[in-house]
Amino acid sequence: MNERLWNILVDSFPKLLRYGVEVTIPLTILSFLLALVIAVIVALIQYANVKVLRQICRFYIWIIRGTPLLVQLYLVFYGLPSVGVVIDAFPAAVLVLGFNEAAYMAETMRGALESVSRGQMEAGYCVGMNYVQIMMHVVLPQAFRTAFPALGNSMIAMLKETSMAATITVMEMFRQAQVINGRVYESLALYGEVALIYLLFCTILSWVQRFGEKRLATYGGNRS
Repeated sequence: MNERLWNILVDSFPKLLRYGVEVTIPLTILSFLLALVIAVIVALIQYANVKVLRQICRFYIWIIRGTPLLVQLYLVFYGLPSVGVVIDAFPAAVLVLGFNEAAYMAETMRGALESVSRGQMEAGYCVGMNYVQIMMHVVLPQAFRTAFPALGNSMIAMLKETSMAATITVMEMFRQAQVINGRVYESLALYGEVALIYLLFCTILSWVQRFGEKRLATYGGNRS
């Protein structure tokens, strides 16, 4: 490695890391929280089998899962202004990433809800709990424990998908790498460096996921 390339990498690393911490990570967290809320609502509607609402939810999942994330980003950021709806780049990315990932997470949550024995619903009614109380205190906690590994994987996938936000001008980590590369023309080295930072972030999230799984397994064992 020549001295020029080494200096470029040393100079760019803190800049890329800063945009990763200040933009990429917040974008991931906000999008994931939005996705989780939507996913739980959609899953509960399907679990309760509310006929009309269930069909609306299935239609939403069908549309989102059947169209590319990049197209969804372009529709919201570049398409909606033509009908008078203008959303800034960062909120648009949060909305699109959140609604996109929620369609997949909703199916995870639905499967987790259905894995909880229906007998527990009946047991809840027998002790005087209403439907909402049973869902909040009995069914949902068990469903979250079952769904946790898959939800953790969804968050890791979302972290990597935030790089797509660069296409709608969000100045996140990958976009910053593109800007730097436009000045120095060292594509292989710079994109390799940003890939390593993504790998670092994903590794940390994987550690957190495994720690959470162990804690949930311990909690479940203690309850039993």
